[in-house]
Amino acid sequence: MPEKIKEVVLVASGDLRLAANQNCWAAQEEMETLLSNALAKQGWKVKRAHDYDAAKKHGLIDSQKMGMEIFEKIDPNSPLIVAESLWQYSHHVLAGLTTHKGPILTVANWSGQWPGLVGLLNLNGSLTKAGVKYSSLWSENFDDDFFVNGLKQWLETGNVKHDESHVKNFTDVKIPAEDEETGRDFAKKLRDKKSIMGVFDEGCMGMYNAIIPDDALHATGIFKERLSQSALFAAMRDVEDKDAEAALDWLLKKGMKFNWGADPVNELTREQTLTQCKMYIAALRIADDFGCDTIGIQYQQGLKDLTPASDLVEGLLNNTDRPPAFSKTGKELYAKKALPHFNEVDECAGLDSLLTYRLWDQLGMSGENTLHDLRWGQHYKGDGVDDFVWVFLISGAAPPEHFVDGYKGASSERQPPMFFPLGGGSLKGVSK
Repeated sequence: MPEKIKEVVLVASGDLRLAANQNCWAAQEEMETLLSNALAKQGWKVKRAHDYDAAKKHGLIDSQKMGMEIFEKIDPNSPLIVAESLWQYSHHVLAGLTTHKGPILTVANWSGQWPGLVGLLNLNGSLTKAGVKYSSLWSENFDDDFFVNGLKQWLETGNVKHDESHVKNFTDVKIPAEDEETGRDFAKKLRDKKSIMGVFDEGCMGMYNAIIPDDALHATGIFKERLSQSALFAAMRDVEDKDAEAALDWLLKKGMKFNWGADPVNELTREQTLTQCKMYIAALRIADDFGCDTIGIQYQQGLKDLTPASDLVEGLLNNTDRPPAFSKTGKELYAKKALPHFNEVDECAGLDSLLTYRLWDQLGMSGENTLHDLRWGQHYKGDGVDDFVWVFLISGAAPPEHFVDGYKGASSERQPPMFFPLGGGSLKGVSK
């Protein structure tokens, strides 16, 4: 009897945006080839569960419905690999993975070209929240000992056991009694006074992991105000041109640089920046109307087809020193305070941001903060450095307080057309 062919099923979740999937497909294809070769060396064959789409010019799962239809045809007991080399929307495959009975392995290429590692981490977070068992591996060329040995372990046992000796149980960590008392007193006041988290359209880009269940959030004393990006867009139209010009003039006087051009399709324009200033004022007005203590704008879906990117807005909101903004009746909004903003309505980051801003302020420190993606890293030698360097990136904004020379060290660049068709600028700088 010939030996039965050992086969592993492979799926690849992609972006919802066609341009992103097309631009990243070459890297995904290269990664899958390397992964297939690694599996072949261990006697396993790859069965891709979905084909390349010649019309779309990529072979990625680009919707939740497509993912469900693909998983209907997959043997639920088969070993399954989710391979990622780009940012992906976890809900494209989450439904199928929640009912898959065979061993699951999530794999990413170790590369800084596209945010595949971030896509992997987002999927892992969603699977963890959903209670789905899985293992994870990553590699640059898929031939290193870490990956090869881990893959062998998964193929033989259905599980990869990583070294967790660096992890400490929270209950084993001791801090000075005075610090613990400060923290407990802060938490009690936060819970008793209560706060409002403004959420402009929940659930960005399929990030199931970024949605905090209401009952869990309520235990902290924070409650959601579910807001609409449609209302934000409408409020932008109520902002007068002179108010947007005043906000931009304030930034220019602070020394911030805007890399404007004349081609709105590929370059940042002054008109795009002014529209972003209108969004900044509109967001503050709505937040004030509802008494929000922190807000998050989804943007990526919905608003991206209506208006320039929200990144400049987000960076400004997270900074205490920012352009003054006023209500329709002339009241200054959140005067001399930041309004903590959580990127892509990541509510976990929103909770952390509000806690950090308030606690650090209470301790007499600058509370400006932002979330960052852990994108990639490698050993770097030069400029007095000889060590492993991690790259932390956010999609396009950080508070100027974090930058060398503040606003003078800040610039605004056009966001990539494949993600942001109507443009809009970032808020970029070199961290202190």
